[in-house]
Amino acid sequence: QVQLVELGGGLVQAGGSLRLSCAASGRTFGSYAVGWFRQAPGIEREFVAAISRSGGSRYYAHSVKGRFTISRDNAKNTVYLQMNSLKPEDTAVYFCSAGLGLATTQNEYDYWGQGTQVTVSS
Repeated sequence: QVQLVELGGGLVQAGGSLRLSCAASGRTFGSYAVGWFRQAPGIEREFVAAISRSGGSRYYAHSVKGRFTISRDNAKNTVYLQMNSLKPEDTAVYFCSAGLGLATTQNEYDYWGQGTQVTVSS
């Protein structure tokens, strides 16, 4: 069982940066791939980024590639999402998730956090 808590959301101006953290409980966090997804009002939840158990493989959505960076520190049971050059269209609730395989689809992830709001003003 893994419990996830997202931290670091907030309000930022366009062009600014935020770093989200996903803190996990459980001694086996390093056994899970982690994905970030986001959901804006009226829009289905969409994939943002994912990282493998070791951190050696990373996937990004086309819309964030080159602006967002996912990383992890298994010793701290934490995954990070560094978001730079933020745009108003990045506004959404951001969720982290954990699963046994690295994937870009929601149904591959078994555990989810409660989400954190990111708002980018123009």
